[in-house]
Amino acid sequence: MELIEGVKLALQSLWANKLRSILTLLGMVIGIASVITVVTLTNGAKQFVTSKINTYGGSVVTISKMPQTFITLDEYLEFQKRRDITLDDYRAVLSECHLCLSVGARRESTGSVVYGHHSSTDTDIRGWTWTMPALSNLNIDIGRSFTEVEDTHSSHVAIVGSDVVDNLLGPGDPLGKEIRVAGTPYTIIGVGERQGKMLGQSMDNWVAVPLTAFLEQFGAHSSLDIYVDAGGGGELIDNAMDQLRTIMRARRHLSPGAKDTFTIDTSATFQNLLGKILNSFGAVVAAIAAISLVVGGVVIMNIMLVSVTERTREIGVRKALGARRQDILFQFLVESATMALVGGIIGIIAGIVVAKTITLIIAFPSAVEFWSILVSLIVAAGVGLFFGVYPAYKAAQLDPIVALRSEM
Repeated sequence: MELIEGVKLALQSLWANKLRSILTLLGMVIGIASVITVVTLTNGAKQFVTSKINTYGGSVVTISKMPQTFITLDEYLEFQKRRDITLDDYRAVLSECHLCLSVGARRESTGSVVYGHHSSTDTDIRGWTWTMPALSNLNIDIGRSFTEVEDTHSSHVAIVGSDVVDNLLGPGDPLGKEIRVAGTPYTIIGVGERQGKMLGQSMDNWVAVPLTAFLEQFGAHSSLDIYVDAGGGGELIDNAMDQLRTIMRARRHLSPGAKDTFTIDTSATFQNLLGKILNSFGAVVAAIAAISLVVGGVVIMNIMLVSVTERTREIGVRKALGARRQDILFQFLVESATMALVGGIIGIIAGIVVAKTITLIIAFPSAVEFWSILVSLIVAAGVGLFFGVYPAYKAAQLDPIVALRSEM
């Protein structure tokens, strides 16, 4: 029997028994949909890390009191005991790191921003050195960034995110307007490019002021983060990290063999960690999806066995008209694979819809990959063929005389 005819028979069977078909394909749909959803969200997250979280670039090194990631509470408590990274540490790195193309520092807080009768209470307030916008790859859409003089003299100037403009300043030119940041007046000199949302939270609700002004206002009781551009990856970044470690250890009078009391990271650290987390999550979901596919395959096999029983007389007629065993075997294998493929196609559509719905609701990034769709279709067809072998073999082995005598 030709492939096209076998596919038509399978589709006719599915359409003739709609409720049974839905129940038959449910496991397959759930399994494929789970895989597509996870792959789509995972790829979206990885792209987001590359384009958004990893804004500092592959040549930027950070020095901080605590690593950005830790596993246990004991680790957190141990890191909390470390000395703060201070403004003097930043100045030491600035003057002593000869392998560093650019050095910056930052500190953050959350507070209120007021303009006229409008205010916000949860705005991210950033204290930046004048080099931080460039180190952060932040483009200024309107106006300009800080100057070194403004940073040195603690000038009360500010760069704001687009949310501050949209929600507080209103229409008109934002430059030159005075806002109160945690009660202190600052004049707007620039507006940063729009970043969008991540997990439902806006990334544009921020105000950046010179670090020296920030420390005068909020105090120097918390640790800074130091950012360094090594000028490139590979050996350049390794040499810069070695020099930074030497400077920081010397400032803290650490003896040879003693542990670092600070953390030096690169953007690759965050990428690798997120990659491990996403891969582990994907493996768990893949295992669950595999169970669903097995269940779906077993259901398809049972339905195909029922189909063999229902069509015993038809099989007898085909054999009486000259159909060979391999023809009957091929017919039922095609029908089984077609049923699984239909479930796979529905699962792919459902998975993409679920992923995009999650993106719309909580702004979690998603990206559909063609290879995941192709692999899902191959897996679905494979499951259908595997679980269709026994019913097809059973149909092919029917005695034509016994089959013709069966009741319709």
